[in-house]
Amino acid sequence: MISAVNLSYAVGKNFILDGVNLTVEKGESLAIMGMSGAGKSTLLKCMGGLLRPTSGSVIVDGIDLAQTSEGDLNLVRIKIGMVFQYAALFDSMTVYENVAFGLRRHRHLTEKEIARVVREKLAMVGLPHTENMMPSELSGGMQKRVGLARALALDPEIVLYDEPTAGLDPITSAVIAELIVKTRDQLGVTSVVVSHDLATIRRVAKRIAMLHDGKIVAMGSTKEIESTLNPIVRQFLTGSAFGPIQITR
Repeated sequence: MISAVNLSYAVGKNFILDGVNLTVEKGESLAIMGMSGAGKSTLLKCMGGLLRPTSGSVIVDGIDLAQTSEGDLNLVRIKIGMVFQYAALFDSMTVYENVAFGLRRHRHLTEKEIARVVREKLAMVGLPHTENMMPSELSGGMQKRVGLARALALDPEIVLYDEPTAGLDPITSAVIAELIVKTRDQLGVTSVVVSHDLATIRRVAKRIAMLHDGKIVAMGSTKEIESTLNPIVRQFLTGSAFGPIQITR
């Protein structure tokens, strides 16, 4: 469903991604883990067509996002739901208006049909009867769930999650993780979850990729990653201050 081939992204002479190669199969859930600043969110934005790579390819459902026109890129973006790290809800809009936003821009639906979809997606994420609330009235976990409902409103084939449990307590994080699994299993979407939260990764991922210094340094099933002898992965998993990963900032 998604393939990155020799993908690089640079700002000036600083390479945030440097020759990334990975594939995501249709219907699977892949977690991308790594330190803050490793390039995880940049990779996710390249997959979602929000950033164009400096070199290499990002192929989504057979279309190379690096080479396609802006018009065709918009058609691909509609297939992709994005759940942002801090929900990125529109503060001046109600929950209803936030979830309906993409429907009004990209679907020719009546208000009755939009209302049905909004209610359906909010119920799916466990937030029925919240349509008239404002984002400021919601907890952090509720905002994340509204963000997921908005991403699901257009029935995407792919959902990309950027640090979906960042800033949440362990119980709320577990609820979000279970929603990610439920979304994958019930709707059959392809899921890519960027996180450094090991508990979330273990709950949602069938495969894990480790990104370090802009490169994929390990890839495998959850069991394979947890049993690897790769010193970079071992240090990340154990949280040791000593090893090849050095904090320089």
